[in-house]
Amino acid sequence: MNLQVELEHRRNVLITRLRGELDHHTSEIVRIQLDEAIQRGQVNHVVLSLSELTFMDSSGLGVILGRYKQIKGRGGKLAVCDLNPAVRRLFELSGLFKIMHVYDNERQALLGLEDVS
Repeated sequence: MNLQVELEHRRNVLITRLRGELDHHTSEIVRIQLDEAIQRGQVNHVVLSLSELTFMDSSGLGVILGRYKQIKGRGGKLAVCDLNPAVRRLFELSGLFKIMHVYDNERQALLGLEDVS
């Protein structure tokens, strides 16, 4: 049950860096932190940077899908970046790549979101 969440606001983008394991033990914590940050700030888009995410299960996918729907409902975009092979495979199997923008790194994700703003 080890997860660290780092949140950074850049203009109208919330960058979220996850380190550790996003599973049924930690998914509710992430959901609450993201929901509060989105509601509190001037957030149009979210970037999930997952380079240090070592494990994710279906609970984690649920949190990500829920934030995708929340941001999309506000007219924004959710992008993911820096996926390790195991997490990338989970995204592929779940079909999330079909609805979310995926980038190699945070810089590309931010540039990609500027193009859709």
